[in-house]
Amino acid sequence: MSAPTDGGRGALIGITAYAEQARWGEAWDLPAALLPRAYVDAVAGAGGVPVMLPPVPGIEHAVAGVDALVLAGGGDIDPGRYGAAAAERTAGVDPGRDASEFALLEAALERGLPVLGVCRGMQVMNVSRGGTLHQHLPDVVGGDAHRRRTAVFDPHPVRVSPGSRTAEVLGRSELEVPTYHHQGVDALGAGVVATAWTEDGIVEAVEFTDEPRALGVQWHPEMGDDPSLFRWLVEEAGSARAER
Repeated sequence: MSAPTDGGRGALIGITAYAEQARWGEAWDLPAALLPRAYVDAVAGAGGVPVMLPPVPGIEHAVAGVDALVLAGGGDIDPGRYGAAAAERTAGVDPGRDASEFALLEAALERGLPVLGVCRGMQVMNVSRGGTLHQHLPDVVGGDAHRRRTAVFDPHPVRVSPGSRTAEVLGRSELEVPTYHHQGVDALGAGVVATAWTEDGIVEAVEFTDEPRALGVQWHPEMGDDPSLFRWLVEEAGSARAER
């Protein structure tokens, strides 16, 4: 297959979705597979074609038809996956979504697809390699800097390791990012390296040492005005497609 001349434009970008009760229109209130529109717009704005991947058994086979994977944000991962009991504030655990996303990540990496983990998605990446999580950050850092208000993506500063892949993608080593999370990385998994941190020392980005096309961030780039991470993903998707 010849290399694309459009830098990956038109690449199919799979985005993991939620299974939730939802309301729309004048009468409908039904179980739904859904995704915040910001992810769709961010992928499309970077030149990719967004494809929603619902949390159903066997969804990992969908990686055969996409060029990259976004592990989206959402509820907490089952602490049993990293050998812990659920803490009081752990919430929104969905075993079906956990199963589908861990399987999707493994299948995507086996196929050589680029992966971008966002918030929960970064945590999935770490736990998949044997890492652990802090289950409630206010208990660790003594404040609410990572989730100040309900349903508001407030900004906070992040320091990125110079020379890291993350810094290369972002084009700088200091930035303000939109954030909304109450859990975070504790112990790093095998082959997982931290590349960005907040002032209180919480990990804000990770890379896989053995997978140059896998990158995770704890913040929500889809809610900000910096498209660099999604542009990187679409470009890498085009390159990966050309190599297959």
